[in-house]
Amino acid sequence: MATSGRIGLEAQGIKTKASVNWNLGTAPLIEMAVQRGEGLLSKDGAFVVETGRHTGRSANDKFTVKDAETESTVWWGKSNKPMDPAHFAALKEDFLKAVAEKETLFAQDLFGGSQAENRVNVRVITEFAWHSLFIRTLLVRPTAAELEAFTPEYTIIDLPSFKADPARHGCRSETVVAVNFTEKLILIGGTAYAGEMKKSVFGILNYLLPTKGVMPMHCSANIGPAGDTAVFFGLSGTGKTTLSADASRTLIGDDEHGWSDTAVFNFEGGCYAKMIRLSPTAEPEIFATTKRFGTVLENVVIDPATREIDLDDNSLAENSRGSYPIDFIPNASKDNLGPVPRNIIMLTADAFGILPPIAKLTPDQAMYHFLSGYTARVAGTEIGVTEPDATFSTCFGAPFMPRHPSVYGNLLKERIAKGGVDCWLVNTGWTGGQYGVGERMPIKVTRALLNAALDGSLKAADFRRDPYFGFMVPVSVPGVDAKILDPRATWPDPAAYDEKAKALVKMFVENFAQFEAHVEKGVLDAAPKAA
Repeated sequence: MATSGRIGLEAQGIKTKASVNWNLGTAPLIEMAVQRGEGLLSKDGAFVVETGRHTGRSANDKFTVKDAETESTVWWGKSNKPMDPAHFAALKEDFLKAVAEKETLFAQDLFGGSQAENRVNVRVITEFAWHSLFIRTLLVRPTAAELEAFTPEYTIIDLPSFKADPARHGCRSETVVAVNFTEKLILIGGTAYAGEMKKSVFGILNYLLPTKGVMPMHCSANIGPAGDTAVFFGLSGTGKTTLSADASRTLIGDDEHGWSDTAVFNFEGGCYAKMIRLSPTAEPEIFATTKRFGTVLENVVIDPATREIDLDDNSLAENSRGSYPIDFIPNASKDNLGPVPRNIIMLTADAFGILPPIAKLTPDQAMYHFLSGYTARVAGTEIGVTEPDATFSTCFGAPFMPRHPSVYGNLLKERIAKGGVDCWLVNTGWTGGQYGVGERMPIKVTRALLNAALDGSLKAADFRRDPYFGFMVPVSVPGVDAKILDPRATWPDPAAYDEKAKALVKMFVENFAQFEAHVEKGVLDAAPKAA
């Protein structure tokens, strides 16, 4: 068995008859997962699993215990739903009974955060070997010496086989994700989707770090040849992972970071990328990880005979995922951190086809768009349904932000001002019309515009002020068709563009009403306006 650390489960009040596998590495975990029938090895070495009914986060089943610690510190609402302490006590009792009866368990002692002074010690207990591999891959792995001295601060118990009782546990269904900041305990039951574990650690850091003046961010980040750090905010599907995995820049991380006085540091030690329709030409670094031993592929279709995988087949899930150590990306940062940022990129996949491919933001506009957290998703796959759906997720990650959005927004604005950071809004969505009419923004265009922004040359371009959103849009950029820079010019019917633009402005304004009492006049003045 691997090192168990100096504090066992019993010292935490967790009793079990199970054989506990402590801090196993990649090879033994995959070996056990195969033996236990948890998945299949692909012909190229990746481990392939199915997560069953839950192929994504179960956001409606996540609860935070409302008590003296959290009553006035958590932003209660849609994203942070309260659970009564008595219900959590019953849930904990039943979880511990389930743990006690397990024959085999897996435990990992890990760090959330790569900067020593701003990390949290997390113990993760799972019933699946592949879950143990997943979280070991995604978090920061301690050295042998650090394991010997490890003291868990927060503990996560993940039991997919556990079925919650809404009446007894105060939840919504048999699936539950319950967070108790006072007891420093997170219980995950009724779902095999591994992303619940990693996002739980993100939530812990998002709760803890603002009290230290550190900005937690749902973003990817990389470093240019001149040592310039770029941060990429964006919701799922906007291109965070793809655009940060750039062969010409050093990758810090693909999803979760902190911004301290001295660094941008990765919360994680691995990446969690969407796999559906992954392109070996557009995303070669990520594609290469699908052929590596140590990568876990979730809900990727595999031929059980030939063990060939099919990244284009979405019959199991549109949200097929791959987790892999960050060093599987050839140009990843060895230290998992970089200097404070010089550029901030806010990514949006605008399915309405209204926003330009890139725009320059003032600090007030940056805070406005950060609090808005806009993207748009297509309505689905039903026949005849083509109307996109606007999504506003404050701070580009509302489900993971326990505190009020203004806490994170003000931290961002302060750090932008302090560092003289350039801020850009980049639309990776549609051009030439809305979804169903126009086309997806070419990734070559996005990369060319990003390169110009990050190397500083874009600041020398001629700009125009957008009549609806007020931000500055370049008129021409070398190597990019000037027409695509003006979304109105790409529409067959400019009047239809104006009508849809006014509708989108209205959505922004209505969404931002919830923040008006919490921001300064400059941010309010940065709101879009119907021309």
